[in-house]
Amino acid sequence: MITLQKDSSNQCDDARLPVSVIIVNYNAGSFLTACVSAIAGEVEEIVIVDNASTDASITTLASRFPAQSRIKLIQNTANLGFAAACNIGFRASTAPYILFLNPDCEPQKQSLQRMLSVLESDPGFGMVGGQLINPDGTEQGGARRDIPTPWRAFVRASGLYRLEKFWPKLFPDFHLHKKPLPDKLVEVEATSGAMMLVRREALEAVDGWDEGYFLHCEDLDLCMRFRQKGWKILFAPDVQVLHYKGVCSQPRPIFVAWHKHRGMMLFYRKFFHDQYPRVLMWLIFGGVWMRFAAVVTFHSISYLGSLARLRRG
Repeated sequence: MITLQKDSSNQCDDARLPVSVIIVNYNAGSFLTACVSAIAGEVEEIVIVDNASTDASITTLASRFPAQSRIKLIQNTANLGFAAACNIGFRASTAPYILFLNPDCEPQKQSLQRMLSVLESDPGFGMVGGQLINPDGTEQGGARRDIPTPWRAFVRASGLYRLEKFWPKLFPDFHLHKKPLPDKLVEVEATSGAMMLVRREALEAVDGWDEGYFLHCEDLDLCMRFRQKGWKILFAPDVQVLHYKGVCSQPRPIFVAWHKHRGMMLFYRKFFHDQYPRVLMWLIFGGVWMRFAAVVTFHSISYLGSLARLRRG
């Protein structure tokens, strides 16, 4: 672990929120520095776990914050995946509340204070998330959603979710961001790992993140286990964070797609394999790999098309 040099700030410790921010970095470039800049003055500490980045994201951060003892840097010698890096950061943290935050996120002012006030309002609240906002101001999916059970996944993949307006209980769509934004705090089944504030004791109760996931679906897994232990998950509609989605994953789309679909398989096997008819589970598994094949085909055609255009040029 590397701790950046002693903090020269005169701000008293009492003014900082009792929150440890965990940021998993992998080639996030200048987005990492922008993310840290948005929260550095608000929290007790920031723990950055770098998964063997090869870009200048860490050196850029060090040049921007040369005198911040509250910023801890842990540099892995290999890319261990998101869940494993989150656990490393969690073990190195000290505050009673933990904010997991993607490096391509920029929370608005007072967002952390609002999220903290939610958790402090009820000892049964274990996790809270807020709106993830695209650069164009629209709401992203993921921050408020239902668990994509095998039936919900089948409804979504088959297009039957379009019948939800007639039979909402039979054909539910787990993408809640397409529904009207609630005007108050609401309980949800899952929120996004891009920005989630959790209670330390709740995370300890579920033994942290499942490191069997490398990338994607690990946040759904964590939400499932929180709810199994009786912890409530909240969505705060008045909390917003700008999220430049996919900054770390765009250069390797097939690699990311592989781990995303592998994560789906792990998630369904872990939580639903013995609860649903085998036929439905095989349909779901087949649909997952058909989707992966379609993604690979799309990116392969796009890549070949790019090569052809370069040769013509």
